[in-house]
Amino acid sequence: MASRVSLRPGRAGWIAAAGVALGIVIILLGMARPPICPCGTIRLWQGVVESAENSQQISDWYSFSHVIHGFLFYGAAHLLWRRAGFKAISPQWALALAVLVEGSWEILENSPIIIDRYRAVTISWGYSGDSVLNSFCDMAFMALGFVFASRAPATVTILVGVAFELFTLAMIRDNLTLNVLMLVWPVEVVRQWQAGG
Repeated sequence: MASRVSLRPGRAGWIAAAGVALGIVIILLGMARPPICPCGTIRLWQGVVESAENSQQISDWYSFSHVIHGFLFYGAAHLLWRRAGFKAISPQWALALAVLVEGSWEILENSPIIIDRYRAVTISWGYSGDSVLNSFCDMAFMALGFVFASRAPATVTILVGVAFELFTLAMIRDNLTLNVLMLVWPVEVVRQWQAGG
């Protein structure tokens, strides 16, 4: 029988997660990513996907995907600590590890190889990477998803994740599933449909 291990971060876990996020922010600034939108304005929400401000503001349609990342990372942590009896690292560090994974993706996503890949094979024409503000908020949305999953029943978390995927699919013809598919294995029919064809 699996032991009940709490993956909810305590004070030390939150401090570690914030420290990891700060480290990622410093790396992104060192990569010469713009701190905020080059437009000079900070907005809470940017709802136009085909806009120079997409991935530059506090939140956008892809924020839903980052919440789902938190659900998935919590699921992975659950499998490691609760099912597999992972004991090498205290479970209080699970959120900090999730932030590290999310932050590593933010670094990779803002590297020339991924920026060029997005431009070449997805509907993200003109994509130039994220502002540091947007990357930081992406990590925050992931942490929100992680904490939600740590408190909600698994069925509720799964239903919310599916609802987010269907909602963004209906609103912008894109979601986490299609984003990963088109980045890894582009399908021309999907790209044409996403473009409104």
